[in-house]
Amino acid sequence: MSAAPQPHLSFDDWLAIERTATDQRSEYVAGEVFAMAGGSEEHNLIVANLVRELGNQFKGRPCRVYASDMKVHIAEADVGTYPDVMVICGERQFHDGRRDVVTNPTLIVEVLSDSTEAYDRGDKFRHYRSLDSLQAYLLLSQSRMQAELFIGQADGTWMLSSYQEPSASIRLPMLEVELSLAEVYDKVELSS
Repeated sequence: MSAAPQPHLSFDDWLAIERTATDQRSEYVAGEVFAMAGGSEEHNLIVANLVRELGNQFKGRPCRVYASDMKVHIAEADVGTYPDVMVICGERQFHDGRRDVVTNPTLIVEVLSDSTEAYDRGDKFRHYRSLDSLQAYLLLSQSRMQAELFIGQADGTWMLSSYQEPSASIRLPMLEVELSLAEVYDKVELSS
Protein backbone atom coordinates (compact mmCIF):
# COMPACT_ATOMS: atom_id res chain seq x y z
CA MET A 1 0.00 0.00 0.00
CA SER A 2 1.17 3.53 -0.60
CA ALA A 3 1.88 5.80 2.35
CA ALA A 4 -0.31 8.67 1.14
CA PRO A 5 -3.73 8.51 2.85
CA GLN A 6 -6.76 10.13 1.28
CA PRO A 7 -9.56 11.95 3.18
CA HIS A 8 -11.43 10.14 5.99
CA LEU A 9 -14.43 8.06 4.91
CA SER A 10 -16.78 5.58 6.55
CA PHE A 11 -16.40 1.91 5.63
CA ASP A 12 -19.66 2.02 3.65
CA ASP A 13 -18.54 5.17 1.76
CA TRP A 14 -15.25 3.44 0.87
CA LEU A 15 -17.12 0.30 -0.19
CA ALA A 16 -19.41 2.31 -2.49
CA ILE A 17 -16.35 3.85 -4.17
CA GLU A 18 -14.60 0.48 -4.49
CA ARG A 19 -17.64 -1.08 -6.10
CA THR A 20 -17.61 1.50 -8.89
CA ALA A 21 -13.83 1.85 -9.33
CA THR A 22 -12.47 0.35 -12.52
CA ASP A 23 -8.84 1.45 -12.58
CA GLN A 24 -7.57 1.39 -8.99
CA ARG A 25 -8.21 -0.63 -5.87
CA SER A 26 -7.64 0.57 -2.33
CA GLU A 27 -7.78 -0.70 1.22
CA TYR A 28 -9.64 0.95 4.08
CA VAL A 29 -8.22 1.41 7.59
CA ALA A 30 -10.30 3.31 10.16
CA GLY A 31 -11.36 6.14 7.87
CA GLU A 32 -8.24 6.29 5.73
CA VAL A 33 -7.98 4.91 2.21
CA PHE A 34 -4.71 3.59 0.79
CA ALA A 35 -4.12 2.90 -2.90
CA MET A 36 -2.89 -0.60 -3.69
CA ALA A 37 0.01 -1.20 -6.04
CA GLY A 38 -0.21 -3.74 -8.84
CA GLY A 39 1.34 -7.17 -8.40
CA SER A 40 4.47 -8.55 -10.04
CA GLU A 41 4.62 -11.67 -12.20
CA GLU A 42 5.99 -13.61 -9.22
CA HIS A 43 3.14 -12.41 -7.02
CA ASN A 44 0.52 -13.38 -9.58
CA LEU A 45 2.02 -16.82 -10.21
CA ILE A 46 2.17 -17.61 -6.49
CA VAL A 47 -1.47 -16.57 -6.04
CA ALA A 48 -2.59 -18.57 -9.08
CA ASN A 49 -0.65 -21.66 -7.95
CA LEU A 50 -2.08 -21.43 -4.45
CA VAL A 51 -5.67 -20.97 -5.65
CA ARG A 52 -5.28 -23.99 -7.96
CA GLU A 53 -3.72 -26.20 -5.26
CA LEU A 54 -6.33 -25.31 -2.65
CA GLY A 55 -9.21 -25.52 -5.12
CA ASN A 56 -8.17 -29.01 -6.21
CA GLN A 57 -8.08 -30.20 -2.60
CA PHE A 58 -11.47 -28.64 -1.82
CA LYS A 59 -13.38 -30.52 -4.54
CA GLY A 60 -16.46 -32.09 -3.01
CA ARG A 61 -15.90 -30.26 0.28
CA PRO A 62 -17.64 -27.20 1.78
CA CYS A 63 -14.54 -24.97 1.50
CA ARG A 64 -14.18 -22.11 -0.97
CA VAL A 65 -11.02 -20.35 -2.06
CA TYR A 66 -11.05 -16.72 -3.18
CA ALA A 67 -8.36 -14.78 -5.01
CA SER A 68 -7.60 -11.12 -4.50
CA ASP A 69 -10.86 -9.65 -5.85
CA MET A 70 -12.89 -10.65 -2.77
CA LYS A 71 -12.86 -8.15 0.07
CA VAL A 72 -12.88 -8.90 3.80
CA HIS A 73 -14.46 -6.58 6.35
CA ILE A 74 -12.96 -6.58 9.83
CA ALA A 75 -15.66 -4.69 11.75
CA GLU A 76 -13.85 -4.69 15.11
CA ALA A 77 -10.81 -2.96 13.56
CA ASP A 78 -12.85 -0.84 11.07
CA VAL A 79 -10.81 -2.27 8.20
CA GLY A 80 -11.54 -3.43 4.66
CA THR A 81 -8.87 -5.31 2.71
CA TYR A 82 -8.28 -7.47 -0.35
CA PRO A 83 -6.30 -10.50 0.88
CA ASP A 84 -4.24 -12.18 -1.83
CA VAL A 85 -6.00 -15.48 -1.10
CA MET A 86 -8.77 -16.32 1.35
CA VAL A 87 -10.51 -19.56 2.33
CA ILE A 88 -13.87 -20.00 3.99
CA CYS A 89 -15.05 -23.42 5.10
CA GLY A 90 -18.73 -23.85 5.76
CA GLU A 91 -21.27 -21.04 5.66
CA ARG A 92 -20.11 -17.74 4.23
CA GLN A 93 -21.02 -14.52 6.00
CA PHE A 94 -21.30 -11.46 3.78
CA HIS A 95 -21.23 -7.80 4.76
CA ASP A 96 -24.39 -7.18 2.72
CA GLY A 97 -26.44 -8.66 -0.09
CA ARG A 98 -23.85 -7.89 -2.76
CA ARG A 99 -21.73 -10.94 -1.82
CA ASP A 100 -18.40 -9.28 -2.57
CA VAL A 101 -17.33 -8.65 1.05
CA VAL A 102 -16.95 -11.54 3.50
CA THR A 103 -16.56 -11.36 7.25
CA ASN A 104 -15.54 -14.88 8.26
CA PRO A 105 -12.38 -16.19 6.54
CA THR A 106 -10.77 -19.32 7.96
CA LEU A 107 -7.40 -18.79 6.22
CA ILE A 108 -5.87 -15.59 4.87
CA VAL A 109 -2.76 -15.58 2.67
CA GLU A 110 -0.62 -12.56 1.82
CA VAL A 111 2.21 -12.61 -0.71
CA LEU A 112 4.92 -10.33 0.63
CA SER A 113 6.59 -7.55 -1.33
CA ASP A 114 9.20 -5.02 -0.25
CA SER A 115 6.54 -2.32 0.02
CA THR A 116 3.96 -4.37 1.99
CA GLU A 117 5.97 -6.81 4.09
CA ALA A 118 6.17 -4.71 7.27
CA TYR A 119 2.44 -3.90 7.15
CA ASP A 120 1.44 -7.52 6.31
CA ARG A 121 3.48 -8.80 9.28
CA GLY A 122 2.48 -6.03 11.67
CA ASP A 123 -0.71 -3.97 11.68
CA LYS A 124 -2.48 -6.00 9.00
CA PHE A 125 -1.92 -9.24 10.90
CA ARG A 126 -3.09 -7.49 14.09
CA HIS A 127 -6.30 -6.47 12.30
CA TYR A 128 -6.82 -9.97 10.89
CA ARG A 129 -6.37 -11.52 14.36
CA SER A 130 -9.50 -9.70 15.52
CA LEU A 131 -11.56 -11.97 13.21
CA ASP A 132 -13.04 -14.74 15.36
CA SER A 133 -13.22 -17.05 12.34
CA LEU A 134 -9.53 -16.76 11.38
CA GLN A 135 -7.58 -19.92 12.20
CA ALA A 136 -4.48 -19.51 10.02
CA TYR A 137 -2.43 -16.75 8.38
CA LEU A 138 0.08 -17.69 5.69
CA LEU A 139 2.81 -15.34 4.45
CA LEU A 140 4.61 -16.18 1.21
CA SER A 141 7.76 -14.43 0.00
CA GLN A 142 7.89 -13.55 -3.67
CA SER A 143 11.68 -13.14 -3.73
CA ARG A 144 12.67 -16.51 -2.24
CA MET A 145 11.02 -19.84 -1.50
CA GLN A 146 9.72 -19.17 1.98
CA ALA A 147 6.39 -19.70 3.69
CA GLU A 148 5.51 -18.68 7.23
CA LEU A 149 2.35 -20.16 8.68
CA PHE A 150 0.73 -18.75 11.81
CA ILE A 151 -1.90 -21.01 13.39
CA GLY A 152 -4.22 -19.62 16.06
CA GLN A 153 -4.17 -21.46 19.37
CA ALA A 154 -7.00 -21.91 21.90
CA ASP A 155 -5.29 -19.51 24.34
CA GLY A 156 -5.25 -16.67 21.78
CA THR A 157 -1.59 -17.03 20.83
CA TRP A 158 -0.34 -17.83 17.33
CA MET A 159 2.14 -20.62 16.59
CA LEU A 160 4.64 -20.02 13.75
CA SER A 161 5.99 -22.69 11.39
CA SER A 162 8.45 -21.75 8.66
CA TYR A 163 9.15 -23.61 5.39
CA GLN A 164 12.03 -23.07 2.92
CA GLU A 165 12.77 -26.39 1.25
CA PRO A 166 11.09 -27.33 -2.06
CA SER A 167 10.25 -30.74 -0.57
CA ALA A 168 8.40 -29.15 2.37
CA SER A 169 4.67 -29.60 2.87
CA ILE A 170 2.66 -26.88 4.56
CA ARG A 171 0.10 -28.62 6.74
CA LEU A 172 -3.18 -26.81 7.33
CA PRO A 173 -5.02 -29.16 9.70
CA MET A 174 -8.02 -26.85 10.13
CA LEU A 175 -8.65 -27.21 6.38
CA GLU A 176 -7.48 -30.82 6.14
CA VAL A 177 -5.01 -29.95 3.36
CA GLU A 178 -1.29 -30.03 2.69
CA LEU A 179 0.42 -27.68 0.28
CA SER A 180 3.63 -28.61 -1.47
CA LEU A 181 6.00 -25.64 -1.34
CA ALA A 182 7.36 -26.68 -4.74
CA GLU A 183 3.83 -26.46 -6.22
CA VAL A 184 3.14 -23.08 -4.60
CA TYR A 185 6.31 -21.74 -6.26
CA ASP A 186 5.89 -23.61 -9.57
CA LYS A 187 7.26 -21.51 -12.50
CA VAL A 188 8.18 -18.62 -10.18
CA GLU A 189 11.60 -17.19 -11.03
CA LEU A 190 13.12 -16.33 -7.65
CA SER A 191 15.75 -13.63 -7.26
CA SER A 192 17.74 -15.40 -4.55
